[in-house]
Amino acid sequence: MTSQNSPQLSIPLHVKYIQSLGENQDDLIFHMTSHLRMNAIYWGLTAVSVMGHKDSLPRDQMVDYVMSCWDETAGGFGASPGHDAHILSTLSAIQILTMQDATDRLDVPRIVKFIVSLQQPSGVIAGDSFGEIDTRFLFCGILALSVLGHLHELDVDSAAGYIRRCKNFDGGYGAREGAESHAAQVFVCVAALAILGRLDEIDHETLGWWLAERQLPNGGLNGRPEKLEDVCYSFWVLSSMSILNKISWIDTDKLTEFILSAQDTEDGGIADRPGNQVDVFHTLFGVAGLSLLGYPGLEDLDPVYCMPAKLITAKGLKTNWQALPRRQA
Repeated sequence: MTSQNSPQLSIPLHVKYIQSLGENQDDLIFHMTSHLRMNAIYWGLTAVSVMGHKDSLPRDQMVDYVMSCWDETAGGFGASPGHDAHILSTLSAIQILTMQDATDRLDVPRIVKFIVSLQQPSGVIAGDSFGEIDTRFLFCGILALSVLGHLHELDVDSAAGYIRRCKNFDGGYGAREGAESHAAQVFVCVAALAILGRLDEIDHETLGWWLAERQLPNGGLNGRPEKLEDVCYSFWVLSSMSILNKISWIDTDKLTEFILSAQDTEDGGIADRPGNQVDVFHTLFGVAGLSLLGYPGLEDLDPVYCMPAKLITAKGLKTNWQALPRRQA
């Protein structure tokens, strides 16, 4: 158990930080990150939801913005208005509208057609019409179709077969066949197999040890051997271990302290590691990691869908994952 003298999660500051994002639209960085806008809205909304402050962000304005990113030609969502549809932004749009109880705004048949059209003969899913493939995109397609209730329209056997061919000798998974194991890719493959009901495809013991070995002496987790720790792996690694029921294999107290040490305790937000610039990506995945660790005062997060657990349970989609029990403040 962490000491009472350890840093605490600064929930009000983090909520205020997320609320402030996008306020200065004259800033160059605002325009340079337009390709991440839809993802960033999902990251921010999920973070405040897990911190118990979902209503701190304007629902109607958010829903209207998401719909302004609809690509009528493709049948999916772009990252910003006028951007081409991509599987990443399409999934984020679905997740946002699901969390905001606004899925009635979705043209579900067209979105399903768009996603299914991206599946390749090998079973993998491309990111968009240009054909880039990655196990991330396969996971995005599977998750999106699952939330929409149309997973049956995908060739799930072919999809599972592609993931199987991405498995490495260390039990992990890469971005494509033959690619090295990476914690983020491990998550997308493990979570995809959880949704498909194919967790028997995984070498649980070997992968469990590979994931546990991502913890460094300072408590943080890295994405692959010989790399630095990074707060975002607090989710990528923990989510996989949660799905495999092996979170107890790491030092959870040291990881909690590492995540909390990466906070900006003056202006809010969480960075990749202590002393670095905060961003909404690491803020979400730091908070998500703490939720899976049972940190007090947070809402439960579903590690497969990376959305509030009560929402996924209500939709009848919960799989057999296990997080640490929620501690009392």
